[in-house]
Amino acid sequence: MTHTPAITPENLIEQLEDALAQGHVAHRVNVLRRITDLFVARAPDYTDEQIAVFDDVFAVLVSRIETDALVLLSHRLAPVRNAPPKAIRTLAFDDRSEVAAPVLAESARLDDATLIENAKTKGQGHLLAISKRSMLSPQLTDILIERGNRVVAHSVAGNPGASFSEAGYTRLIDRCDGDDELAGMMGAREGIPRHHFLRLLAKASHAARARLEALHPDLSREIADAVADATDAIQRDSAERSQACIAARNLVAAMHKRGELNEAAVRQFIAARKFEEITASLATLAGLSPELAESMMVESRSEGVLVIARSCGFSWPTVEAILRMRGVLSGLTSQDLELCKASFVRLKLTTAQQVLRFHRMREKSRAAAELGYVTT
Repeated sequence: MTHTPAITPENLIEQLEDALAQGHVAHRVNVLRRITDLFVARAPDYTDEQIAVFDDVFAVLVSRIETDALVLLSHRLAPVRNAPPKAIRTLAFDDRSEVAAPVLAESARLDDATLIENAKTKGQGHLLAISKRSMLSPQLTDILIERGNRVVAHSVAGNPGASFSEAGYTRLIDRCDGDDELAGMMGAREGIPRHHFLRLLAKASHAARARLEALHPDLSREIADAVADATDAIQRDSAERSQACIAARNLVAAMHKRGELNEAAVRQFIAARKFEEITASLATLAGLSPELAESMMVESRSEGVLVIARSCGFSWPTVEAILRMRGVLSGLTSQDLELCKASFVRLKLTTAQQVLRFHRMREKSRAAAELGYVTT
């Protein structure tokens, strides 16, 4: 029986040369396994210089090993915090997603810049692996959301360690159209900004209405009212629990009492992108409930904003600033903005007031129905 010498940090290069000289794949795989065992068992004790030696050895073997062995190596090195960095990068950028996935999903050796580079250039299998990491930065999720397929989007949305930018939230909620599962994931996320949550509610209500009306076209009016009622109820409940929203309403109420709530104050809130304060201000100045004002602010169409603004006596520059601010939510284009301006110019104050009276009456009818009263 031929004795196989033990591999130690001191004889790594000798063992590598022997493995390459024999030329047998099976022997190289065996050497790779033994070197991996040695590294993993004593990883916390190795110096940077010793890790560099392992890195060089892995680099040579990785280029001459079959896929199954590389997948195993990736799984073994992924959880090791001080794994050889060049080997980890090589595995992460392997075109075979089964090789790259373990380190992409777990390795602490891959920094954000490297992960972003990978996400920009590799395929869906790589993106899915990255989406499973315990922490994801907004810069990284932006790319995953933009390039990823439905499976990747669901994985990102369901990852509690993922953080999102404004653009990321907007794109994900856009993708909720026709995807109830994704909508449910987004709605269940901790800390989702209120304006995105409200927009999600608006989108979900439209999607539900469309599906139900297709099944029961003779009940379209009843379905529309039921969906709207459910959305309003969820919205009111969410508002009551939102401390930021309560604080904004209290601030606006105090300003109104002191005579400081006016168009100029609203412009300041717009400049600071304070969505809750803007909505509370519009509700107060237009004589609307905060929930109704929020609903009109986040709906896809802009008519509600135009009606509220006209009833408040606002000038077009202020209205334009509001529309531009919410444009990131509704996808408003320059052409849309021109059409909005033309509509606002044509909109009469009396018409705007009539529209708001209708909304107030409808809201009161729903509230009475919830309490069990019958209105006539």
